[in-house]
Parts: sequence; C-alpha cells; structure tokens
Amino acid sequence: MQGFNMGRYYPPDAVNPPTFNSNSHPLGKRANKISQGILTVRFELPFAVWCNHCTPPAIIGQGVRFNAEKKKVGNYHSTPIWSFRMKHSACGGWWEIRTDPQKTDYTVVEGARRRDYGPEDRGAEAEGDLKFLTEEEREKRREDAFANLEGKKEETELKNKNKERVEELYEISEVWRDPYDVNARLRRDFRAKRKVLKKDERHREGMQDKFSLGIEIADETDGDRVRAGLIEFGAGGADVEDSEVRRWTPLFPDEQPVKVAKKSPQTKKLKSEIAAEKSRQNLQQMLIRNTKAKIDPFLSEGVGILPRPNFGILKRKRSEQEKPEIETPEAKKAVQTKDTVVATPDNTPVSKPAQAIALVDYDDSD
Repeated sequence: MQGFNMGRYYPPDAVNPPTFNSNSHPLGKRANKISQGILTVRFELPFAVWCNHCTPPAIIGQGVRFNAEKKKVGNYHSTPIWSFRMKHSACGGWWEIRTDPQKTDYTVVEGARRRDYGPEDRGAEAEGDLKFLTEEEREKRREDAFANLEGKKEETELKNKNKERVEELYEISEVWRDPYDVNARLRRDFRAKRKVLKKDERHREGMQDKFSLGIEIADETDGDRVRAGLIEFGAGGADVEDSEVRRWTPLFPDEQPVKVAKKSPQTKKLKSEIAAEKSRQNLQQMLIRNTKAKIDPFLSEGVGILPRPNFGILKRKRSEQEKPEIETPEAKKAVQTKDTVVATPDNTPVSKPAQAIALVDYDDSD
C-alpha cells in the first residue's frame, strides 16, 4: 500500500504541487557553505609539508587526509584553479593548497611549506616527465639561433632515450606474450627442483628423528663447511682434567623455578655485588660437581685407579732376617688354618689359634 502523495506524477503546470526535502541539501553538512561556493571534500596531501603554525615546525607525511573546503579561485585558460583550505588538528592552524594547471602540480599558498627533498627531487622532470618551456626560454630561442639549435638537440636526445626505453618495455612484455608457454616453462623447472627439495626434506627429517631434535635444521652453507673444517678435537694430555669436568657436568641442568621478586625502590646492583654473586654461584656449582663426582658410583666407571695421596711417609722394606721363617710343619699347618704365627726369643715359631666365630650347640628337641 502506497503512502499519501507517494508515487504520483505532477505535471509542470500543476497548481500547488507538494514539495519534499526543500529545507536540506542532498549532500547534507558538506554543503553548509554552498551559497559561498564552498564544498567540503576529503583531501589527501600530494606531498609532505611542514606546518608553520606548530612550535617547533612539525612535518606531516604524504597521503594524510583532511576535511578541506574546496573553492574555485580562478582559471588557467579554460582549466579552473581550485583552492583547498584545511585545518591542522594538532595546532589549530589553517593551510591552503591550490592546483597549478600550468605545471600540473600543487602549490602551498598559506600556513605551510612543501618539504624539499633536494636537487634529485627538483630535477625529477628531466628523468622522463614532460618539461614545459617558460616564456623567457621561448623568447630566447626565437632571438638566438644557437640556443634554438641546442634546445632542439636536447629534445632529440631525450626523444631517442625515451624511444629506447619504450623498446625495452616492449621486449619485456614479449616474454609474457604467451602465458601458457611461460607457465609451462616455469612448471618444468620447478618440477626438477622439487625432487631435490623433497630429498633434502627427507634427510632433514631423518636427522631430527635420529637425534631427537625438536628444532628446525637450517640448510648447510659454504661458510658452515669452512668453519667445521677448522675445528680440531684434542684427546688426552692437558685436556684430561677438562674432559673429566665435562663428564661430571650434567648435559641438561635442572631448571629451577624462577622466583618473581617484588620490585624494590633500588633495583640496580653495584658491580661489586654482581661480581660477588657470580663468584658465589661458581663456587656453589663447583662444590656440587665435585661432591657428585666423589659419591656417584656411575661416574667412576672406566676411570683408572686414582693415585693415593702422599703425606710424606716413606715405606721401608723388611730385611731377610726380619721375615718370619715358616718352615716347620706346625707353622705351615697354622698358616693353612689361618692361625697367627708368633716368633719367640729362640726363633721358634709358635702358632696362635685365630679367634674363630663361636658356634652355639643346641640340645636335641622334639
């Protein structure tokens, strides 16, 4: 069901036709100043500018967008010149940027200045952009034949240079003239490389499974081969003590939980405190390692007999006369029965029965 006065046609000569939205503009708030010829548009900076209102001057990069008041301020021949006036929200200053149809560029008129990138940026039009002659240059060429000849020579060189560049671009584009052939060639090359990549991937996975590595193995390079060839592995000699220490040291040290300490007003330590803490930790680790090497029976396997400490005591060999003569049958019997032989003053060996473990006899019981 249609509403009242909706979808009806009113001819131009109708008397008192109804009007709709007569008090607002179709563009809304953007056209608040349309009576002054001003329309609010979204303007993007074509280059970086320095804001003169900021203290110190601030730079605003290329591509930053502002809500600008667009207004026509003149004409260059039949091309209108537009002015864009915008407000910098950081300092509240106003800028004005205008179009320049003569140079096909923008110019900063008020409130800011264009960033200068140096002579490379100022002479960019000579690299391929169109170069327009000023009135002075044209007048000079009309009056001076040599200037006219030099100008034509420069234009010819620039034309030849641009022609060579265009031909290069055509040659590059010819490579992709037939996409099917190019795609087939790329796929053929990749098919050969894929076998090598898969082989390297299988070798890498095998190394990870063999050594139980949970990390990615990087590809080998020439620098790695050179550094690996320079490594020498020594055995024995002066490195025995270091090898013993390395053998005692655990491969995977126990990870202690990190204690989160409360922040103190003074968190920075002195160099002396840091050195003392480091020395204490080294001593503690050395004590733990030496204790473990002393009491752990598994660390002593495969190690030679350690030399006994010498406290300055010299051993004296016993002479032949001092040795007891155990030639009698009684002495031999005592030796065989593990008795102790005691020498008497007349050098007669007397056997002393060794203390044996007493056995307790029990009566027969039922």
